[in-house]
Amino acid sequence: MQQQLISLSPDLQRLRNEGYDVEIRAGFLLVKGIPYVNSSRAIGFGTLVTHLSMAGNIATKPATHVAYFTGGYPCDKDGNPLSKLVIGSQPQQPLAAGVLVDHTFSSKPFPLQAGYSDYYQLVTTYVAIIASAAEALDSSVTAKSFPVIEPTTDESVFHYYDTASTRARISMVTDKLASGKVAIVGLGGTGTYVLDLVAKTPVQQIHLFDGDVFSQHNAFRSPGAPSVAALQGKPQKVNYFASLYGNMHRHIFPHDGYLDATNVEQLRSMNFVFLCLDKGSAKRAIVAALEAFAIPFIDVGMGIYLNEKTNSLGGIVRVTASSAQQRAHVHDKQRISFGDGDEGNEYRQNIQIADLNALNGALAVVKWKKMAGFYQDLEHELHSTYTIDGNILQNEDQPA
Repeated sequence: MQQQLISLSPDLQRLRNEGYDVEIRAGFLLVKGIPYVNSSRAIGFGTLVTHLSMAGNIATKPATHVAYFTGGYPCDKDGNPLSKLVIGSQPQQPLAAGVLVDHTFSSKPFPLQAGYSDYYQLVTTYVAIIASAAEALDSSVTAKSFPVIEPTTDESVFHYYDTASTRARISMVTDKLASGKVAIVGLGGTGTYVLDLVAKTPVQQIHLFDGDVFSQHNAFRSPGAPSVAALQGKPQKVNYFASLYGNMHRHIFPHDGYLDATNVEQLRSMNFVFLCLDKGSAKRAIVAALEAFAIPFIDVGMGIYLNEKTNSLGGIVRVTASSAQQRAHVHDKQRISFGDGDEGNEYRQNIQIADLNALNGALAVVKWKKMAGFYQDLEHELHSTYTIDGNILQNEDQPA
């Protein structure tokens, strides 16, 4: 709950965005890790505490200019006590359960009648007074520690708070992705980059489907850098990547085994599916099922060839989307290949092209975010191709 309280109050969120270690506890605002100098001219770190005035779940204007401090008696850079700041000391005075302070501060704003406009002004004023002495002795010390913020399970799907969205002030846009179940079918290369990006969104669940072992050649076209020991352990792809991205996202579910017509029912409860597999016959059965289940999906693929004259690779990277609003292009224009052959396609020989896997995955996730309303989408294209030679990105199959 405290993370929500902070995010709803612009002044508290600003403190967090700038790197302060803020916490709400028992009706008080705590700002931890504030550097100060003691009488021996040694640098210590304490906690600034202030009463938190709230209206509903939003912080209002501070009711008082008085603040408290947990730590030693703060001094100037020469070790002289800041007696004009400290108006009282009573070690470990309890303000509330779990809130113990050592000193009471008073730094009146000007004009006094106006008071502090918000908690950002109050906190930064006190921090400047206390920390300036420590910074004069050691320019590397700072109150802006950018701590790792761990939300509770009921607050977020992440193990640590998404400060990127709050710093960019796009939390309300990001919330458009915070629902449903997303499946990624195939983790050979492109699928792992899809996972890398989707795992950084607040989608409720991510389900992984693949029956392969994570092998050495996979390491060269997937995100991250596995150790020799990890490769020697021959983990299943779904387990390896679920464990890796489970460090960030709480709800990643591995499904060991290939999907085909016999078990595609596992996708019925999904809200969106990324198809990142090569086997055309299996893909045909999955696409038919997704259409029957009325589930939107994106299929990715590449056609890569070796130009023997130039001894270089050329080809096309493709992203094809399908939703209940429009599906005919998939079949009428044969946008998705359902064949298992393609002897001339160098990609099927597992050429290590991580950059194209990453590009294919990024284009697919961008399209998914467009479909969710995260990104502006004026063309509503359902089929996009990127041609390596010429650097051409082309959109097709816009709705009529």
